[in-house]
Amino acid sequence: MGNECQLKICGDKKYYCSMELTLQVIGGKWKPIILYKLGQEGVLRFSEIKRAIPNITQKMLTQQLRELETDGLVHREVYPQVPPKVEYSLTDLGKSVMPIMGSLCEWGKQFEKWHTEQQTSAEAV
Repeated sequence: MGNECQLKICGDKKYYCSMELTLQVIGGKWKPIILYKLGQEGVLRFSEIKRAIPNITQKMLTQQLRELETDGLVHREVYPQVPPKVEYSLTDLGKSVMPIMGSLCEWGKQFEKWHTEQQTSAEAV
């Protein structure tokens, strides 16, 4: 074939094709939602993100934010005050993924509509 993917390394990530790398960076259950919320709101504190995503645990939110920060998509700003104040926002790289997040959201709306129509026509039978 000649187009076979070869193992590549980008930072701490090993992958065979660009889609695999993309999903390592923005994939999973929580990262797309975190990115989408930050993209909508701009700057959020940890507690505001947690409130916007009620099903995520504090431990998981911390882990996902750290990974997004390490990968350069999220900026963490710590203010030297008591009590500590920490804010999260998207970097330029993080903002560059927002059109993709918007498309995924629109696809979800279309899927929901299709699914509802399928249920309605099944119930009519």
